[in-house]
Amino acid sequence: MVLSRRIAPLLGLGLIIFSQTAMVLAKPNALYHHPSPYLAMHGEDPVQWHEWNAQTLGLARAQRKLLFVSSGYFACHWCHVMQRESYRNSAIAAYLNAHFIAVKVDREINTALDTHLIEFVEHTQGFAGWPLNVFITPEGYPLAGMVYAPAEQFRAVLEKIATQWQASPQKLSQLARDGVEEMRKASRDEETSSAVASTPALINALLTQSFQLADELQGGFGEDTKFPSVPQLQVLLAVYAQQPQPRLKQFLDQTLGQMARLGLRDQLNGGFFRYVVDPGWHTPHFEKMLYDNAQLATLYLDASELLVEPGYAAIGRDTLDFMLRELHTEEGGFAASLSAVDANGIEGGYYLWQQDELKKLLTPDELAAVQAFWRVEGSPELAAGHHLIQTQSLEQTAKQLAIPAAALTQRIEQARQKMLQARNQRHLPVDKKRLASWNGLALKAFVNGDRVLKQDKYRRAAQDIMQGLRRQWWNTKTRSLYRYVDNKKPLGEGTLEDYAYLAQGVYAYWRTYNSEQDKVVLEELLAQAWQRFHSVKGWQLEQDSLLRFAGEQMQLKDNALPSPSATLIAVSLQYAKSPFVEQAQLAMRQSNLEVESQAFWHATLIGSFLILQAQGGGG
Repeated sequence: MVLSRRIAPLLGLGLIIFSQTAMVLAKPNALYHHPSPYLAMHGEDPVQWHEWNAQTLGLARAQRKLLFVSSGYFACHWCHVMQRESYRNSAIAAYLNAHFIAVKVDREINTALDTHLIEFVEHTQGFAGWPLNVFITPEGYPLAGMVYAPAEQFRAVLEKIATQWQASPQKLSQLARDGVEEMRKASRDEETSSAVASTPALINALLTQSFQLADELQGGFGEDTKFPSVPQLQVLLAVYAQQPQPRLKQFLDQTLGQMARLGLRDQLNGGFFRYVVDPGWHTPHFEKMLYDNAQLATLYLDASELLVEPGYAAIGRDTLDFMLRELHTEEGGFAASLSAVDANGIEGGYYLWQQDELKKLLTPDELAAVQAFWRVEGSPELAAGHHLIQTQSLEQTAKQLAIPAAALTQRIEQARQKMLQARNQRHLPVDKKRLASWNGLALKAFVNGDRVLKQDKYRRAAQDIMQGLRRQWWNTKTRSLYRYVDNKKPLGEGTLEDYAYLAQGVYAYWRTYNSEQDKVVLEELLAQAWQRFHSVKGWQLEQDSLLRFAGEQMQLKDNALPSPSATLIAVSLQYAKSPFVEQAQLAMRQSNLEVESQAFWHATLIGSFLILQAQGGGG
């Protein structure tokens, strides 16, 4: 691609930590005291940050400057690093202020914008992540993108792009427009056929591609960094329920077991981290997100039934209990995330343990049990201490220590309580904004928790989210959703994922508790979602976008979250009432051959074909 050939050489960036550069705090900028904790933490950067809106684009046009749009989130480790190294560096800030219109974006609030920018950077660079930084022309066309860069390399990129823009703004503007057209052409080429493969062919494609990516020895997908990949695992579980296969069951068991026992999960107090940086599931980045935990709670509860494994129900229960303890807010609903970085600025510091600390805290017998069971021996892998992982079973550990399993269980529990008490003295920042979409995922999880585990506290949690929907996220005047609530103030416009995930949660709630009032809420969400975000041209993530290349797409892929379009289709099929089922079937017919060729990334949509097949409407 012309765009990536011209710009990519500037952006060959590694993840090298440079020593902290000089930092000078300026007067507060436009983000000071913003309701988003992520944006507010940039409020005293010397960078003169702006919010993403039409006025900011107007300012860029008036001054004929490129926009530098930086998207991240509160719990993100590398976002904190880049702030410390670059955005609080007075020299870099001065250069940004002089040559660009700097825009800070909370990707959890501006989810549609962030998704489009991720697609652009993936298309031009081959990878993307956060912090996500994109240079955009005053007309709204993306020119170049990058992720984290150490301060020296970041400054070099800024200088080169600013120099080129000053010398040839028309040329770079045309380059950006050409790049967008090339992306659109590539998308149109993928959509040249309206033929849709049969359901068996789609399932076969999903299984084939999943096993091509699967690490069948260690579980999960890929050979390096590993994410939970819940949308894919959820559909593979549904496939297994209809077509039991030993190889698929073995892979699912291996993956679910590794994620629960090793570094992805907090062994002391429950809850899953966002991802691990190694193929063996040992070392996470330590942010805990509501959306991961809600999805994983549902996955483990479903797996306990479909794979007939009671231990998975215990993991689902622990995950729900973690959400209730750590993420539930006094105002109702659930907070977005817990930071990866503790109050001392140490990534993972809240969760990690030094040997000397444990020796003071535990008895010799308890220490021996912890060292053997949670692999706390020798020098820690991380500078801040040991991360607890369970590399062997309770029985194996008891045999190693030559004590009865019951005695080991008692020692581990005694040690766990002492360690929790000590850990609770530490401080971990919380992003308390309550996102409509992620609370929709939590709603489904707690309904499932009540259904499977028969505990009233999970029903009460689900009721709490339903009350939040009616009183906080729903605008009765405009018959629309807000994106999030800060304190008791609703903010932002709801996106497709807000409507889709809340509809999914409300469907589960209505189906379980069968209230006519909930049925009315469900139908309103479905009707508004189809009206606002779908047409014969395809799907759009938000109703109004300031980006020139953010057009409709015939289908939206899964990522860490399930495809919102496929989720809406699935809920509409499950509800099985007009006109929603007809709209869902039409949208499925609009799908194209890309679904089969990229089945792994369209797993949730393939799950909709499974639903249709089970209803007798798919072939």
